[in-house]
Amino acid sequence: MSSYGVFAQYYDELTKNVCYRERAARMQVLIEKWQNPDCPEHILLDLACGTGTLSEQFARLGWDVIGADSSAEMLSEALDKKYESGLPVQYLQQDMRALDLFGTVAVTVCALDSLNHLPDAADVRRVFSRVNLFSEPGALFLFDVNTAYKHRQMLAENAFVYELSEAVCVWQNSLDDLAPEYPVTVHLDFFEHLEGDRYRRSEEEFTERVWSPGLIEEMLADTGFSVCEVLDGDSFAPPADTTQRLLYIARASGGQQMTRADIAQ
Repeated sequence: MSSYGVFAQYYDELTKNVCYRERAARMQVLIEKWQNPDCPEHILLDLACGTGTLSEQFARLGWDVIGADSSAEMLSEALDKKYESGLPVQYLQQDMRALDLFGTVAVTVCALDSLNHLPDAADVRRVFSRVNLFSEPGALFLFDVNTAYKHRQMLAENAFVYELSEAVCVWQNSLDDLAPEYPVTVHLDFFEHLEGDRYRRSEEEFTERVWSPGLIEEMLADTGFSVCEVLDGDSFAPPADTTQRLLYIARASGGQQMTRADIAQ
């Protein structure tokens, strides 16, 4: 998985279309709908938290938030926000496949296609297993994943150019139209403006893969989760054929025993 170096610097500008405040508020409604009233903890884990924008929104809603991400560059941006806001969010640099907390949480959120960045289904299963391990009995796990429709129809072979505050980003997609994962490789070129007519070019690349609903539900069941509800991850309405992102609300058994294979990997 990429460390998202220069991408982290411009991530917030590239995701200006995401209303994090509304997304957190809508997730909060779902949490209140499905949460276990006997769950003693009020800790929320924002898994693959990136630059911490969603973490801060949940902190404003009253949660004790832990944000975990593998990228030091992303977390550096998150800590800058924490310095400005003063919100009590605790950040950890951890690969979500090797999540290791000091205790258990009441809710885990993994948003904006983070699971699609994992290289294979075994890694997704490993994440599910680790989340269950650090969940209170009955705790909730809310996560979203890209759909095949998004990869094949929206991302596909498209290219985009973004004019940012201090750079221009050229975003190019390359689709391998092979079921069921339909991998899309994203190549980013950043042209950062220096003095005069000089620019510095930086490149980043990552690949996203589709995890089918059947596979997701199988892995959830295998790692001790039951599915409460599945929604369109953007509209929060029931999914349709043109849904680009699926949002899963799952309930954890809590304290799952990991297999020898999980531990070895």
